[in-house]
Amino acid sequence: MHESSIHVVLKAEQLGTLFGLPITNSLLMSWLVVILLSGFAVFFRHTIKLIPGKLQTSIEWVFGSALDYIAQVLESKKLAQRFFPFLATIFLFILLANVLKFFPGVGSVGIYHGAELLPLLHAPSADLNFTLALAFIAFFTIEIAGLAALGFFKYSAKYVNLTSPINFIVGIIEFISNVGRLISFSFRLFGNIFAGKVMLVVIAAFAPYVIPVPFILFEVFIGVIQALVFAMLSLFFIKLAMMAPHGAEAH
Repeated sequence: MHESSIHVVLKAEQLGTLFGLPITNSLLMSWLVVILLSGFAVFFRHTIKLIPGKLQTSIEWVFGSALDYIAQVLESKKLAQRFFPFLATIFLFILLANVLKFFPGVGSVGIYHGAELLPLLHAPSADLNFTLALAFIAFFTIEIAGLAALGFFKYSAKYVNLTSPINFIVGIIEFISNVGRLISFSFRLFGNIFAGKVMLVVIAAFAPYVIPVPFILFEVFIGVIQALVFAMLSLFFIKLAMMAPHGAEAH
């Protein structure tokens, strides 16, 4: 009697090396996402018309609404235009990566390594290395935004405040909270996407035809929400980073 087994891999599998650097299936899928986004950008750029069609109108409305919202949060149109490319790229990259994992072939097409199938594509957001890399990118962008807006000394005063013992302790707590964003950013995205992947694998093992469909739709929704949450948190943390310390006025 044949027994089906449930196989869940926590880390991305290595497919090979390039100039001594490991190439994993999550990295391969990340490159695919970059190629698709770049291809769409080039295509859309060459199809822009003075009198827009339905697709161009829809995209312009979405991007225009997002830009207006960012300007409202940052209270500056100039700052919104500065950070919009970063926030939009983060959102679109995570969104496409999360949605592509449900396409046929992702996780099921690969090469056999002995008796084990090695998938060619692996959901990037289910790889902690990927989410941690995004967390570092967002973290340093937020810190640089704060330094650029306030200057080194005024920004440092948020974390090193010697005016009183209480303010010093508050600064230390604020510093720890700030560094903790790396964990919050990376593990939130990784945990939600990986948990959804495990749930679908388990459901598909017991009821492979009809029951997984609504759960797949739910996981697509979760993937969209997680992309939005990552971008929104980046925006709000940028806003907080550019705010002057308590009792000081920003230039």
